[in-house]
Amino acid sequence: MYLITLDSETDFDGWRKAARALALHQVAPADVTWGVQGQMQDRMPLGLSEAPSLPPIETETTFSVPANFIELARIAILHRDNERFALLYRVLWRLKADHDLLETMADPDVAQAAAMAGSVQRDAQRMRDIVRFREIGREQKAHYAAWFEPEHHIVAFTAPFFARRFADMPWSILTPDICAHWDGHAISFTPGISRTETPAPGRLEETWRRHFQPDRMPTPEAPRTFPRNLQEASILGPLLADAERWTGGRISPRPEVPMKRKTAANDLETLREEAAHCRACHLYKDATQTVFGEGPTSANIMLVGEQPGDKEDLAGHPFVGPAGQMLNRALEEAGVDRKKVYVTNAVKHFKFVPRGKIRLHQKPATPEIRACRQWYEREVSAIQPDLIVAMGATAAQSVFGKITPIGKNRGRLIDLPDGRKALVTVHPSYLLRLPDPKAKMLEYQRFVEDMKIAAGLQKKAARAA
Repeated sequence: MYLITLDSETDFDGWRKAARALALHQVAPADVTWGVQGQMQDRMPLGLSEAPSLPPIETETTFSVPANFIELARIAILHRDNERFALLYRVLWRLKADHDLLETMADPDVAQAAAMAGSVQRDAQRMRDIVRFREIGREQKAHYAAWFEPEHHIVAFTAPFFARRFADMPWSILTPDICAHWDGHAISFTPGISRTETPAPGRLEETWRRHFQPDRMPTPEAPRTFPRNLQEASILGPLLADAERWTGGRISPRPEVPMKRKTAANDLETLREEAAHCRACHLYKDATQTVFGEGPTSANIMLVGEQPGDKEDLAGHPFVGPAGQMLNRALEEAGVDRKKVYVTNAVKHFKFVPRGKIRLHQKPATPEIRACRQWYEREVSAIQPDLIVAMGATAAQSVFGKITPIGKNRGRLIDLPDGRKALVTVHPSYLLRLPDPKAKMLEYQRFVEDMKIAAGLQKKAARAA
């Protein structure tokens, strides 16, 4: 009996090296016990106190396995099942005699390995979908932290995704297994946080400061690297697709959440929940989250912007970045109470192109505006506003259902087919982009004048009430 002790739960390189040596020495799977450093006492076979050493390989004898098995094993080894090491070695052992074994998805070992890989993929996708960072500190000292409880050992595997997505901000993802950190240059890992210290809602900052203040930061472990696009590997895809057919679709690596298209009532909470799972266009793949509208259901004014920006994408709330501050200032000068206004965007996901550490805003295309228009229409149905203010060309296209020039329609109330009024103006971000100070001041005053039209309607409604 051979006892193989791996360095960690995700030690694929150690498993691969040991599995190759065992197979070359014709050591059958039944004669091998696998475990992880520090966790072997409970799994050590009775009467086995130490593992015999394999003799050195004296020849150049080797063997090959299909490339998709290596990718399958690299992902499946991240599963939390203690038997995964033995299962993968058993498949490897059988591949020596049957090179086409992986094509037999009815085989129990192959199906189980593929199911493990699919489960890992789903957990990694879940992490990408639901991790939300909270800002700790301000300005130059700001750090972003999030809490996540994975089903499998996928934190190091998924961390490069967050490093690419949020390259311009320092962040930490805290989990019970390990904690991942990004400083703008490299990913590092520290020990996990005990489940007994799981941060309650609103206590994440306290947990972060207790464990990770600069003077208490433990020495990071050496960063581990993984193939950047392994979760979408072309070789592994067909194998998982075959496994899905054999198991009734239970192990798809990239599951889609069906989007509900009808609700019993167009209440905002129901709409917000449905929109969070929208897959009507491709923008959800790169955006952090859906940024839905906010405001009172009794609002008689709806402000429609174009799309979330970088800050909104991270925070999950509309108009909280620089454009939002410009909007707040203009509303206040115009006499509009923002607390009584519903604010949303024509497109609910952030569209951008990466430029180094910066994510540059990219204008939504017509198919993306059309795909998202259902949410705007259902928000209108839920709020029943008297006036809809379209800020920017994208918003105007969504409100009117066609391309609508701002210059020709700005500054006047326009009748909509459903009897409501619409007002067209520029987007606040346009004011921020103007390089000439004088032009910026004049355009800002025009924007305030547009908002005064909305203020008049708001005051009129208040008097009527």
